[in-house]
Amino acid sequence: MTVTEKIANAKKRIYELERLIEYWNDSDHDEAKMANFSRNIENKVA
Repeated sequence: MTVTEKIANAKKRIYELERLIEYWNDSDHDEAKMANFSRNIENKVA
């Protein structure tokens, strides 16, 4: 793999990560995308 190919792959990964960060930031403000599940935690001994 040449240096040019490595740089191109790194730029692609950076772009994908930036898109994920934007999606996560948008979903934090959109309550329709979020589900609240209550959890019951019990201590059980086997």
